[in-house]
Amino acid sequence: MTVARRHPAQELAAWAERIGAAATDTDETALQKRLAVALCAGTLPLTVLWSAVYLAMHVPVAAAIPAFYSLFTPVNTVIFAWRRDLGLYRFTQLLLILILPWLVTIALGGFRQSSVVIIWAALCPLGSLLLEEPRRTLLWIVGFVALLLVTALLQPHLTPANLPDTFVTWFFVFNIGSVIAITFGLLHYFVGRRNFFQERSEMLLLNILPKEIAETLKAEPRVIAANYDGVSILFADIVDFTSMAAAMTALKLVDLLNDVFQCFDELVDRYDLEKIKTIGDCYMVASGVPRPRGDHAQTLVNLALDMQAEIGKRTFGGRKLAFRIGINSGPVVAGVIGRKKFIYDLWGNTVNMASRMESHGQSGVIQVTRSTFELVGDEFDCVSQGTIEVKGARQLEAWRVVGHKHTDGWVPRIPC
Repeated sequence: MTVARRHPAQELAAWAERIGAAATDTDETALQKRLAVALCAGTLPLTVLWSAVYLAMHVPVAAAIPAFYSLFTPVNTVIFAWRRDLGLYRFTQLLLILILPWLVTIALGGFRQSSVVIIWAALCPLGSLLLEEPRRTLLWIVGFVALLLVTALLQPHLTPANLPDTFVTWFFVFNIGSVIAITFGLLHYFVGRRNFFQERSEMLLLNILPKEIAETLKAEPRVIAANYDGVSILFADIVDFTSMAAAMTALKLVDLLNDVFQCFDELVDRYDLEKIKTIGDCYMVASGVPRPRGDHAQTLVNLALDMQAEIGKRTFGGRKLAFRIGINSGPVVAGVIGRKKFIYDLWGNTVNMASRMESHGQSGVIQVTRSTFELVGDEFDCVSQGTIEVKGARQLEAWRVVGHKHTDGWVPRIPC
C-alpha cells in the first residue's frame, strides 16, 4: 500500500502543531501557536539565503542582520517548546521581524539600495493581527509606520551600498514577491482553520437548537417564545430501566443509552422532526415545531411505529428492551429561555399529557390521547384503552395504536 505524501506546507503545519502545544490549549490558542511557529521558523530558509547573498555581494553588516535572526529563532523556538510561553515567544519574534529589516535598510543606504527590504517588517503587524488582540496590533502598526518615517528622514544622510542595479532590481522582486507569498500563505491557513472551527461550532449549535432558532439567536441573543396551535409530542421510556441500570456498570449503561438514542436520532432525522431532549432513559420528540406542519400527528405516530419495530428486532448492549411510548397533540409554547446552557424546550398541558401517556402506558404499547386519536384514527388502527386515571387530569381517555389501516403512501421503514 502506497502512502500519499503530504505537501511541504502540510508538513510544516503538522510540525508547527507539535511545538509548544499543551493539552489545555483552547482552539484559538493552539491556532495562534501553530501560526507563530509557522511564521517565524518557516521564514528561516529565506533569511539564510538573504544573509548568504548579501555576504556574497560584500556587504557583511547587512548579511549579519538576517544571520542573527537565523541563529536566534531556532534557539527561541526550542525555548518556546520547553516553556510553552506564547506571549514571550510572540513578542520577541515580532520585535525582530519589525526591527531587523529596518536595520538592513539603514545598512544598505535607504529604500532603493536595499530593494525596499523594509517591506519584510510589514509581517510584524500582520503576524500580530493573527496572533494577538487587535489593540496590540495597532501598536505594531504604529511602530512600522514610525520606522518608515524615520528611514525617509535619514535617507539623505545614508551612504548607499555599492550594489549593481541588476541585483537591486531582482531583490525588489525577491522581497516583494516573498512577503506577498508569505502573507497569502498565512491568511490561507488562518482562514481555513477559522472556517473549520466555525463549521464545527455550527454543527454543535445545530445539535442543540433547531436551525431556525439558532439563526435567530446568532442575529439577536434574546428570549425566544412562540405559540403553536397544532403540535404533537412523543415520550419514549425504557421499561424497568431502574432495576436494569442497577445491575450494569456506568460505562455499559451509557453505551446502551447511546446505542438506543442514536437509533432513534436517525429515525427522527428521517421524518424531519425535532428531537427536544433526553432525560435519563426518556426520549422526547416534537412534530410541528419550530416548523408547523399539518400532518404533525400522523408523522409522529409513523415515527413511533418505526421505533417500536426497531426495538423489537434488535438488541441494545446485548439486551432486548421494551419501551412505553406516549403521544399527545395540541397547543404548546416553545422557545429558549435563560442565558447559559439553554435548550429549545416546550411547555404546556399538551406536553404534560404526552408524558402521562407514556408513564401510564404498558410495555411495548404506543398510547395516545383523544386529541391525537381524532387526528390519526382514519389512517391507523387504534384500540380504545378506556379511561385511565392521570395525575392533573383525573380520568383521561386513551387509545393504543396497533398499526396502519392501509399501506398506500406509507414511507418505507429505515433501519438504524
